[in-house]
Amino acid sequence: MANADIGLIGLAVMGQNLVLNMADHGYRVAVFNRTTSRVDEFLDGPAQGQSVIGCHSMEDLVASLSRPRKVMLMVKAGAVVDEFIEALVPLLEPGDVIIDGGNSHYPDSTRRTRELREHGLHFVGTGISGGEEGARHGPSIMPGGDPEAWPLVREIFQAIAAKVDGEPCCRWIGPDGAGHFVKMVHNGIEYGDMQLISEAYALMDRALDMDHDAMAEVFAHWNQGVLDSYLIDITADILAARDADGTPLVTRILDTAGQKGTGKWTGISALELGVPLTLIGEAVFARALSSLKDERVHAASVLGLPHRPASAQPADHLDALHDALYASKIISYAQGFMLMREAARDHGWELNYGDVALMWRGGCIIRSTFLNDIKAAYDTDPQLANLVLDDFFARALQQAEAGWRRAVMLAVEHAIPTPAFASALAYFDGYRSERLPANLLQAQRDYFGAHMYERIDRPRGTFFHTNWTGRGGSVASSTYEV
Repeated sequence: MANADIGLIGLAVMGQNLVLNMADHGYRVAVFNRTTSRVDEFLDGPAQGQSVIGCHSMEDLVASLSRPRKVMLMVKAGAVVDEFIEALVPLLEPGDVIIDGGNSHYPDSTRRTRELREHGLHFVGTGISGGEEGARHGPSIMPGGDPEAWPLVREIFQAIAAKVDGEPCCRWIGPDGAGHFVKMVHNGIEYGDMQLISEAYALMDRALDMDHDAMAEVFAHWNQGVLDSYLIDITADILAARDADGTPLVTRILDTAGQKGTGKWTGISALELGVPLTLIGEAVFARALSSLKDERVHAASVLGLPHRPASAQPADHLDALHDALYASKIISYAQGFMLMREAARDHGWELNYGDVALMWRGGCIIRSTFLNDIKAAYDTDPQLANLVLDDFFARALQQAEAGWRRAVMLAVEHAIPTPAFASALAYFDGYRSERLPANLLQAQRDYFGAHMYERIDRPRGTFFHTNWTGRGGSVASSTYEV
């Protein structure tokens, strides 16, 4: 009997919680998992008594769906998604929808949108953020793909999404891979936020010699102001947690960070588009450096550390750390929105950056009150070139600058690496510099490669070459950007 509103394939933790969320909102869901025993376990366990139909084949799942059929994939990104799509296509008919809710790379979503359109099928590639708790009780959902699919999935998506001030944290992002691109940038910003918080923790621990209870209290206090966010909130909880013997649990965790690729993809996209995504790039590299645990232990015995000054007084530096964290966070988001703007220009997308900020206010990992200010900035000027040029954020950076610099100097004095704090400050200084030393760099390029340069006393777009050694000729290389 065709009476399910939507089908879902993939019953790992995210898939199961999304199904239960849909059922809570009155939707009947058909489910399938390649290991079919998991279907039975789900129906006998968490989904018992819910409006969920268990299926032991994709044929059964498709047959149970109301038309137009909607099938959501919650499976491993990459080849597995393509395998399921290939198996579904013969079972579906024109007008049906396939939804990929995993962390897929956005070019794959662009390709799938076009390939499925040839079969008369609609494709939605949607980012979903919030982890298992968000999936169960309300995630941030970032759909893109075939615009004709949006009216078919909108009601379900906005019903199960997180709500802030009554607004669902789900809006249509744009065509092709736009949804997964925005989710990728979200994850990149998440990398940056986590690294910044970790650097503040390192300074409290090693430069200010604070105990973990005191650190937990500071983060809990910060969570009442401009830094109010999910990640600051959970950091306070983590620092307060104790192992069985009363030792702070975080000190027992090995200092090697994992990653699943979305931060790396964000950095690669920035390089391809020529966007200075310095803070997020440093956050990715910091995780890579952390993975070299054995080498770092050996290097510590060989290279040692310089003599560190006595521990500084927390009362003299906590405000500076707060300001450094806040200002660097502004830079991280500014760079992320720059990347989205450049990608939109490159792909012909019309992204609504205020809506993106709205979707990130609830449900997702980077949710924070800070995003209200970003939405306000883009509501005031939808064409804003950079968040740091908005009056609110410009004032915030100027007010935080002195403390930001003190925090970076404190890190240098105590030999504590703070690549995210420092790179954010360098970007801030570079972005507002009327003149950078790139003039020397261009001279060097012209010297060894005849790559030519522009002059400050000539119109832009007019290029010159100098025979620097007197032995070269007047022939210059062509100019181009990669």
